[in-house]
Amino acid sequence: QVQLVESGGGSVQAGGSLRLSCEASGSRYLMGWFRQAPGKEREGVAVIRSDGVKSYADSVKGRFTISKDNAKNTLILQMNSLKPEDTAMYYCAAGDGSWVRSLAALSFRYWGQGTQVTVSS
Repeated sequence: QVQLVESGGGSVQAGGSLRLSCEASGSRYLMGWFRQAPGKEREGVAVIRSDGVKSYADSVKGRFTISKDNAKNTLILQMNSLKPEDTAMYYCAAGDGSWVRSLAALSFRYWGQGTQVTVSS
């Protein structure tokens, strides 16, 4: 079992930056960030594989960076050039699913409680 605790959410104006952290009690093949806006499905934002390979949703490429501190079992999501459409609850996730479907929620078994990100225009 892996326990995940997110922090770092908040409110920011468009163009600003936020840094999300996820403290994990362990690690899995896939570690990632998802988000869910009201009335929308949960979507994959960024994923990092155990060997360091990363994958991003098209909507955040060039603006978000995922990283992992293996010594501290901490997952980071650096979010720059934030847009109002980035507003959502952000979740940290861990799992052992297929890399081919790494941005799909079904590839992840463990989830944090989420942290809210709000971007105003």
